[in-house]
Amino acid sequence: MRISKMPASERPREKLVYEDASRLSTSELLAILIRTGSRDKSAVQLAEDVLSYCADYGGLGNTDVSELVKLEGIGLSKACSIAAGIELGKRMIAADPDTRPVIKGAEDAARILMNEFKYEKREHLVELILNTKGEVEAKITVSIGELSATSVHPREVFNPAIRKGAAGIIVAHNHPSGDPTPSEKDIEATRRLVDASRIIGIKLLDHIIIGNGTYTSLRAEGFIQI
Repeated sequence: MRISKMPASERPREKLVYEDASRLSTSELLAILIRTGSRDKSAVQLAEDVLSYCADYGGLGNTDVSELVKLEGIGLSKACSIAAGIELGKRMIAADPDTRPVIKGAEDAARILMNEFKYEKREHLVELILNTKGEVEAKITVSIGELSATSVHPREVFNPAIRKGAAGIIVAHNHPSGDPTPSEKDIEATRRLVDASRIIGIKLLDHIIIGNGTYTSLRAEGFIQI
């Protein structure tokens, strides 16, 4: 659906003006930077394409203009807007390290992610990359869509952490149903990541499933031992 055809309350710009920026999904925020859609897709759909592509390459923060312009519907102007927004965010964090969230437990991580996941209708797998102080150095979208053995492959999860010299990571994904009860697939994926973390030497601190105003910590459930 074209953004112009959406109810005003669902359009990204209107939501940003009349609500709070924290209530917009990542794809909606990115759509505002993209500004306009293409002939076949809305700005939100283009944003979802960008996020899906970037999930395979270490996240949006590790993508540059030369890569973005290869995506259908993303020309030089849109690619430059995205890259400028990413760089601005990086510089703001670098200029004030005290603004980096500190994770002391599952509740802290869930609080960071809950608003972001609240309106998502598809599963998003993200990881928080932490330094030795427990500060969040980066938040990376690993995959979008139903979780599978491919999207939760240890290589895709740990590659960004290795590149950034992480001390530990927390992975999290949402259940659009609102029920954070882990599935057998969630448990199996967690076990694979635990095994990989021991080999790689980067701690998997938790796997958190976000529901509607609630969450489940697989570490608290006993599936992750630190």
